[in-house]
Amino acid sequence: MGALDLELTLPKAQEDGTVGKALIMLDIVAAANKPLRFNDILAHSPFPKATTYRFLQSMANQGMLAYDVDTQKYSLGMRLVRLAHKAWQQASLAPIAAPFLDQLASEIDKTIHLAQIENGQVLFIDKRRTTERFETLAQAGRIAPAHCTGVGKAMLAFLNSERKGFAMQRQNYIQFTPTTIHSVEALEQELKVIHQDGIAYDREEHESGIISIAAPILTSTQQVVGAISIATSTSRHSIDDLQQHRQQLLTTASQIGMEAEYWQFPCSTG
Repeated sequence: MGALDLELTLPKAQEDGTVGKALIMLDIVAAANKPLRFNDILAHSPFPKATTYRFLQSMANQGMLAYDVDTQKYSLGMRLVRLAHKAWQQASLAPIAAPFLDQLASEIDKTIHLAQIENGQVLFIDKRRTTERFETLAQAGRIAPAHCTGVGKAMLAFLNSERKGFAMQRQNYIQFTPTTIHSVEALEQELKVIHQDGIAYDREEHESGIISIAAPILTSTQQVVGAISIATSTSRHSIDDLQQHRQQLLTTASQIGMEAEYWQFPCSTG
């Protein structure tokens, strides 16, 4: 898809008119994690060249995008960064979960991810990277599929019927690795097991060589507000090795859920 390989699912802009189209420009630039030339953006844009250019110019004029005249590249603007920071403070689970993530990170030598579900997709909102010498695709602010990630499956398994139905319809079932679940039937079966067990696993389903164990973050009314995972590399550990952290993971998820009980934040869509 174009010159860049972006892991990006774009919404239907026609449903939201001008605002929807403008936000798609932001989605494309943000997904690249680096400044983009116009042709790179155009390759991923669902709009004609003139429309794409017009929206990029408007977003740059408003400070939502920045344009470097010398490199002729677009990047996220400072106005957007300021808004994102405010949103992170007010609407993200990250601030309230931070001390619990810190405590867990001090106890185990693994990478920890915190995520929420938005529009059927996983939004990673915080991360603790330990001394392990590997990196995962899961970075704060990055979007990932729910059907093939530990945190995604943990949240899907505990969503109420309405939110779950909404989220399941938005899974694309792309097969990233040989072990990726790529059918509705197979995912439904695994979600039943996860709901009974309280734990989800990523068995190299999104990234080859990366495994994780995950738990949902629930309020006392069983509302899903997020999920937490412990991830590692298959070159160092196995799924069985991760089992030793099961209770620590569940305890941390429970602590965050209890703290979030009285925290007023927008309820994300499944």
